[in-house]
Amino acid sequence: MGLLILPLLMIALPGPEALGVLIPMYIVTDLMAVALYRHNINWKVVVELLPASLVGLLLGTWLLSGIDTRIFTPLLGGLILFILGLGLWLDHRPAELMRHPLATSLTGLAGGFISLIANAAGPLFSLYLLQQRLPKAAYISTRAWTFMLINAAKLPLVGSIGLITSDSLRLSLYGLPAMALGAAIGYWLLRRLQLAQFKWLIRFMAGIAAIKLFAFS
Repeated sequence: MGLLILPLLMIALPGPEALGVLIPMYIVTDLMAVALYRHNINWKVVVELLPASLVGLLLGTWLLSGIDTRIFTPLLGGLILFILGLGLWLDHRPAELMRHPLATSLTGLAGGFISLIANAAGPLFSLYLLQQRLPKAAYISTRAWTFMLINAAKLPLVGSIGLITSDSLRLSLYGLPAMALGAAIGYWLLRRLQLAQFKWLIRFMAGIAAIKLFAFS
């Protein structure tokens, strides 16, 4: 659902400033996730992804440091549409791509960059982790820890370019009660939901949100 959250937040906070509000909120929910899923972590997969992901985060920070809101908004919309298209394509051929020797580096680099710019790297990282043939418990735990570490690395980077301020942190605090409720609902749904149906619902809503971003620009 990371594809959907940032465009919705940008209705109230157009531009990169929305990231300064969202990232601290994500770190709190990441801590909830790793507390719930603290067993069966495949640390080898996490460690392999992190170096290239950090390079991607640095590239994203460099781009954001000088970007104008009028450019950021359509860029975000374009990235979300790209991720949606990539997800549709990889639905039919994920194994071939994700087993390539360069898959780890390219996934980490692209995922770090897209995660910082658009908070939309979930589908890419998820497809990579699925191809590692992890058991369900290990997949969930490894994914939770990967995102927690990447989001924690974002915090000083986004802060260094002035997107995290006292005002943005206050807005982040306002959202925490609802995020805690959402995390509880997500934990409950995980064992009951038909994921394929949910995936298509999110894709549709994210596509509408991305098109709306072009209208804002």
